[in-house]
Amino acid sequence: MNYSVLMSVYKNESPEFLTLSIESMLSQTVMPEQFVLVEDGDLTPELDGVIANFQNSYPHMFTLVKLETNQGLAVALDAGIGHCRNELVARMDSDDISLPTRCEKQLERFKNNESLAILGSNIDEFSDTPDNVLRSRIVPSHYEDITRRIKRREPFNHPTVMFKKSEVIRCGGYGTLRRCQDFDLFSRMINMGCYAENINESLLLFRANEENYKRRSGKKSMSGYLNVMKMNYKRGYCSTFDIVYAYTAAAAMTIMPPAMMKWVSDNFLRKKKR
Repeated sequence: MNYSVLMSVYKNESPEFLTLSIESMLSQTVMPEQFVLVEDGDLTPELDGVIANFQNSYPHMFTLVKLETNQGLAVALDAGIGHCRNELVARMDSDDISLPTRCEKQLERFKNNESLAILGSNIDEFSDTPDNVLRSRIVPSHYEDITRRIKRREPFNHPTVMFKKSEVIRCGGYGTLRRCQDFDLFSRMINMGCYAENINESLLLFRANEENYKRRSGKKSMSGYLNVMKMNYKRGYCSTFDIVYAYTAAAAMTIMPPAMMKWVSDNFLRKKKR
């Protein structure tokens, strides 16, 4: 089965991290047939150099999509999806590392279940170097658990997801949200009849640096989460109790001191590696 990789990159990315991320997808036990890379606005000369090197090495694999100005992840991914020539699309972020068997295991699941539209996995979070794994972010494996979780929280690790292009387009794509665009998309997909699972295994190494933590726990992130929850409530995707839960949790996270917030996140929302 052929698949496309979909990645967006913007000027603040690290050339070193981008190189490692792309290499991890090109080192899969089942190689991608296409790599769609969206340049979300002008990049730095260093990033341009990294991309040019990969293009020269794999001239028939890379499809470059250039946006004139920075539009944000949702718009960039929707632009990239339009250039994916395969039905199966593997999402990848520009600073994470996919394990070599990630896509092989996902393709096998799609091969064995024609109803499958979204498939993710757990992730291992690391600091500094990939061998310094700190904790795992576990997501529900089964469809029934996913449908319960999505009423309140994102049930997928976005960088691990492989999905059917046609189903993403049918459900309206990522849209224009600047925050929590994946939560919004997958909520719509689940509620529009898409079948989903997660592989109960960590298939991606997630770079858990201080900047990522601040972005996840900041006020803008909380505002984006509540915005999606409000839209889901209006769509009938969640109950009054769910929306009250969301506002209570967001308020607690907002007023909590950063050290305590990090402790809660590390000890209750993730599983420490032994």
